[in-house]
Amino acid sequence: MKRKLYLIVGAAAVLLIAGYLGVTFFLGSIVKAGVNRFAPLITQTQVHLDGARLSPLSGGGTLKGLFIGNPAGWSGDKAFFIGRIHVEIEPGSIFSDCVVLDDVSIDSPEFVYETKLVSSNIGDILKNIEGSSAEEAKSGQAAAGQAKARKFVIRHLALTNGRLTLGVGPTALTLPMPPLTLHDIGTKEGGIAPAALAFTVMRSVTGSIVSTTANAAAKIVPTMGAAAGNSAKSAGDALKGLLSGKK
Repeated sequence: MKRKLYLIVGAAAVLLIAGYLGVTFFLGSIVKAGVNRFAPLITQTQVHLDGARLSPLSGGGTLKGLFIGNPAGWSGDKAFFIGRIHVEIEPGSIFSDCVVLDDVSIDSPEFVYETKLVSSNIGDILKNIEGSSAEEAKSGQAAAGQAKARKFVIRHLALTNGRLTLGVGPTALTLPMPPLTLHDIGTKEGGIAPAALAFTVMRSVTGSIVSTTANAAAKIVPTMGAAAGNSAKSAGDALKGLLSGKK
């Protein structure tokens, strides 16, 4: 009798574990497929996420290998790459109309900045996202009364150990980026759409790139050769122009 009970308990445990792993894999697959399908429409560039894993019980998850390609007309193949993003989601919100992310931790992102006069690859991506956000808002208004589109809230986002490569080729400079922290994105609105979320985050990242490049240029120019120094200074001036709207 005891042996049968042990067998039943053991079988139940195996089924529970298998079910948990199955749901975890299923949710990860949904996240990966969603990013790979919809993110390119927002950035208007190539986007690829290698993998995702999300626990249905704890809400903890990890996204791995997020590649964002350059817009057309730029030399390099990528604008940035993030090896790992850790997320903590309120479990009860995973299948709701508003997904609440308690924490998003972005570690060691790699950004590549290219500039031409007062335009840049990062600036072009930001404009693309802004345009997508505007279209998203119009679509949302037009779809009033229909099924609600999913919205998002990020209560805390931290970007750490970032690296910024200024330019491409043998004269490129790699600079460390300061930590970036954001709070309560979409909280006041009761959640915001994906493109609006991406625009809010990317606008802050762009500001960090601006300050990183400008500060480094001020320190590097006096100690570098003329060609490299002028490259850094020009990029810093261009970034300032992008942020201030100067042409």
